Order: sequence, then structure tokens, then C-alpha cells
Amino acid sequence: MRKRISQSPFEEQIGYSRAVVDGPWIFVSGTTGYNYKDMTISNDIKEQTRQCLENIIWALQEADAELKDVVRVHYIVPNANEFESCWPILKEYFGDIRPAATMFSAGLMNPQMKIEIEVTCYKS
Repeated sequence: MRKRISQSPFEEQIGYSRAVVDGPWIFVSGTTGYNYKDMTISNDIKEQTRQCLENIIWALQEADAELKDVVRVHYIVPNANEFESCWPILKEYFGDIRPAATMFSAGLMNPQMKIEIEVTCYKS
């Protein structure tokens, strides 16, 4: 049975889910650094990275999963030169998990957004 999880006004406005659970698989949509409690976003990519990951953790909890279930992660950053500054935060969250990962450099929907993170999980 498929379960859809939503978190922000963006999902309804655009027509997607923050996450979709389908059997043991959990697909978390590209997630940005917005604090959805007050709809603010930091100007700092490191703070946005941490907020992205906290938003993803929230979605995974709603899916009865954890960060340790992540098997693939995609990072999307408009400015590839800024990505290295995120590495310590990414290592803090994924250092022991070490999912397969890819970084893309591409424009995001809003110029305030400095990083977007998408994960795929398998809950055994």
C-alpha cells in the first residue's frame, strides 16, 4: 500500500509529496533548507544543509524510518564551489551510513535556495 507524506505548502501548490512509501522503499523528494515552521530560509548554505537534513529526518520519521535506511542521496547545488563547505555537515549525518551519492550543479526554483537534497531509502 502506498503512503504519501506532506510537510509544506509547496506540495499542494505544485502537486507532489514530500515522501512516498511503497513497500520497503521510501522516496523523499528534493528537500530544501526551508524551516517549514515559519517558512524562513537561511542565507548560509551550511545552515540550509542542516535544515534540509532535519526536514528529511522528519519525513522519514513519518514513514517509520530513519536516516540509517538511506541507500542513495542526490545533492543539487547551484554553485558547485559551495558544496565542499557542506561536507562536514554531510559527514555528521551520513558518515556511518555512507549511502551512494551524486552531486549535481543546477539551478533551483528560488535563488535563495543554495542546496536541495533528495534521498531514497530501503527499510528492510
